[in-house]
Amino acid sequence: MKGRLLFLGTGASTGTPVIGCSCAVCRSDSSCNRRLRPSALVDIGGKRLLVDCGPDFREQALKFGIVSLDALFLTHHHYDHMGGVDELRVFSFGEKKEPIPCFLSEKTFEALKQRCPYLMQPFCQDPLPWARLEFFLLEKERMEFQGIEIGVVRYLHKGSEVTGFCFGTLAYLPDMGAYSNGVIASLRGTEVLIADALKEEKSEAHLSLEEAIEFAKRVGAKRTYFTHIAHEMDHLKAGRRLPEKMELAYDGLEVEFSL
Repeated sequence: MKGRLLFLGTGASTGTPVIGCSCAVCRSDSSCNRRLRPSALVDIGGKRLLVDCGPDFREQALKFGIVSLDALFLTHHHYDHMGGVDELRVFSFGEKKEPIPCFLSEKTFEALKQRCPYLMQPFCQDPLPWARLEFFLLEKERMEFQGIEIGVVRYLHKGSEVTGFCFGTLAYLPDMGAYSNGVIASLRGTEVLIADALKEEKSEAHLSLEEAIEFAKRVGAKRTYFTHIAHEMDHLKAGRRLPEKMELAYDGLEVEFSL
């Protein structure tokens, strides 16, 4: 069976263009340099799995025609990855529907409870109800959702734990600042790697492009796509310097993988 991943957003926490910035990338006419906040939609056998739901989700849903979801997977608690959870309430309009399963770490769950405590209350039949979610804490290295086996990979970003996800031969690992040899070992067999690469300069919280290339070489995937890209990096110029079988992702790019 084949699966597909659609990049809904490949930008950093500010998106690109950045408000008030007049750099060459922010002024670029290239659609590849217009990046919404990071998120992806995975389609496996007609099941639509949303990975992260940032503040641009409404725009992403309209742009890419997302009218239904089967599950939500949150990588971590930062705003650019879960600030749009409220927008999921549209999937609860009309007749009573089943809640959307939401898979997340305990820390992300605690942060979501503080930011949106009403999501934890019983669902109400209000004209504008809040998002109706059912929460499942990620405690093991593998899980199953409706017959789909999914791997869970944990690593660090700004001292906080991030949860990456493996769908078949594809691994989606945004916001990586540091990783262990155990992470590399857990990614054996990965054919499509999606990794963090903020910019060419070093960062305290993210892999630089050079560090991301080294990480990708250690994983040894057949294809690698870099995401969570800041406005300091021009798509065409940086892309020309990448090794073979590695490229910068862009909003709207769709990749196929095997299960």
